[in-house]
Amino acid sequence: MDNEFAKHEKDYLKIYEEKGYTSGFHFKDGTLLGNDSSHIYKPEDLNIVAEHRYEGMSDPSDMSILYVIETNKGEKGTMLLGFGPNSDLELSEFFNSIPESQISDEANINMDEDL
Repeated sequence: MDNEFAKHEKDYLKIYEEKGYTSGFHFKDGTLLGNDSSHIYKPEDLNIVAEHRYEGMSDPSDMSILYVIETNKGEKGTMLLGFGPNSDLELSEFFNSIPESQISDEANINMDEDL
């Protein structure tokens, strides 16, 4: 089911923030760091609970992917990555190395019937 209220990355970000996914992260030296907590995460420390892919309205090669993540330390947040030819390969490889068993759609807002 498509969520008619979430057509753009910023729309999804706002909805996920309202659902408690407020932690920010940045990538450094092959690890993901919590912006506020300074916790260091490896791929095995993360669960992807939803993901959304976008194509640019004026340029389809301008792609991005929004990962909604939960950590083994209880942090919940999002990470927006460039996807495709303009992506950060090291960061993409990091997310691609998260074990398949830790990837689900359990928090996907498009599956939330309350919206």
